[in-house]
Amino acid sequence: MSLKLHNAMWPGLVGKGDEEGQEPPISLERMLELTANAEVGGRRFDGIDYFLFLPHTNPEASDEELTRIADMIQNLDFKVGSLVAPVWGGTVGDSAMGDSESTGKFLDAVKMACRIAGKFNDHGVREYGVIRIDSAEFGVDEWRKDAAGNTKKIAKTFKEAAKIAADNGERLAAEGEICWAGMHSWKDMLDLLEEVGMPETLGFQADLAHTYLYLMGYNAPEYALLQEGYGEDEFYAKYEEMTDKLRPWTIDFHVAQNDGEVHGAGSHDKTGKHCPADDPNGKLDITKCAGYWLKDYALRGIEHICWDGCMFPNEVLETQETWNTILASMIDVETHHA
Repeated sequence: MSLKLHNAMWPGLVGKGDEEGQEPPISLERMLELTANAEVGGRRFDGIDYFLFLPHTNPEASDEELTRIADMIQNLDFKVGSLVAPVWGGTVGDSAMGDSESTGKFLDAVKMACRIAGKFNDHGVREYGVIRIDSAEFGVDEWRKDAAGNTKKIAKTFKEAAKIAADNGERLAAEGEICWAGMHSWKDMLDLLEEVGMPETLGFQADLAHTYLYLMGYNAPEYALLQEGYGEDEFYAKYEEMTDKLRPWTIDFHVAQNDGEVHGAGSHDKTGKHCPADDPNGKLDITKCAGYWLKDYALRGIEHICWDGCMFPNEVLETQETWNTILASMIDVETHHA
């Protein structure tokens, strides 16, 4: 089964804003245009993955507005794949390990995402993909006050969210990223997935850039698999060790590159730094590393892969060659592993 190639819309939003030092968001229409204009050897992107929040989309959008958006995407011969639920404080949701008010908001965000997913499914613009979540508890300090207890709180919220998703015919994928409490290391992520224990409905979203930081144990040194100065053979041995643990849970996959730095912008601070696909400082052989995650991908219901590269300067995002280079990397992954 071939893999569909998607581009993410959220690089136009994440880390953008009107605070000091921030650049303005890039509109959904412009992100779609840049994606549609990318072409390598006659191949184009097949679709997009999509963050359900302003200014791209009002999560409370009317049926009419959602139909307009679906038509706009479909008119570009694109499909919608995975959707990002607005689970964070400041959007619709709040912390998955917070009080009942906070977790109620978290679940409201999942309900909104399921509603929009259903509308896109009914329209025909969406035929595959998951709904992405995380713990929405930024940073690990509060979690560390009662690590086991707080993981159980997150798992309880995730179980309730998974039931909502299942009732709507959807699956949830929790993105492994070092900034999210209880998900900030490969070991804590695995513990959380096992505590939820609903693999048919709630799985893992692997991102090449973020999971590189899992290897290095940035927010959990006790679970570091590598130290600075590692050799190539050691890297791939430990990479295989990590992917073997998390791959059985992986139901959504992001192609990305990482230069080993920890970076952030605005409220989205201290996370793995994405960098351009051809960045000379990139730590990853994108195609080779992707293969570890994509082994037996079809058995886990994966039908597409998505590029994720956040917090790039707008000048980079607005340059068409950026997206041609990304598409070329995606094609290479598909060629070797689909």
